[in-house]
Amino acid sequence: MLADNGSVKETLEAINRMQADGVIEQYAIGGAVGATFYLEPAATLDVDVFVTLPAVEGSSLLTLSPIYDYLRAHGGTVRHEHIVVGGWPVQFLPPANDLEREAIAEAVETTVQGVSTRVMTAEHLVAIALETGRAKDNIRILQFIEQEAVNRIKLTDVLERQGLTKKWQEFERRYLEGNRG
Repeated sequence: MLADNGSVKETLEAINRMQADGVIEQYAIGGAVGATFYLEPAATLDVDVFVTLPAVEGSSLLTLSPIYDYLRAHGGTVRHEHIVVGGWPVQFLPPANDLEREAIAEAVETTVQGVSTRVMTAEHLVAIALETGRAKDNIRILQFIEQEAVNRIKLTDVLERQGLTKKWQEFERRYLEGNRG
């Protein structure tokens, strides 16, 4: 769960309004905040919201301008690559690949402070962390494994579908084989 912060409710309500008003199609919370729905909370600077955007007729370019314009008109302020909504810096990320598109499509509904929201599954969060491969991502994967917060069968399915099996095997060799006992 997200930390008890009165502004979280306002942030999630703004994202839901954006979806209802057609600015975004689907969304899912990912990154460190997404992981807090399954793990102990971790320090993070922002909320990563993965979004699919409505197609703009006659254009193949992807722009986040409608999101920024909408949120600025509703009290948000831009700070670098984030827009601050309800006190939380939010980074809106269009899906960069099939894994992220699948993660948005298969996100689970949950409720935070009485507000319905969508969060990526634990298995998709692990797969995205594996694909990204930064040190903090490897630590997060280990947390999911150690806290038994991921369904290993579902994870294997996601990894196979997304062509990440070999990378997972390398991760296991490097981080998990010496820790079994």
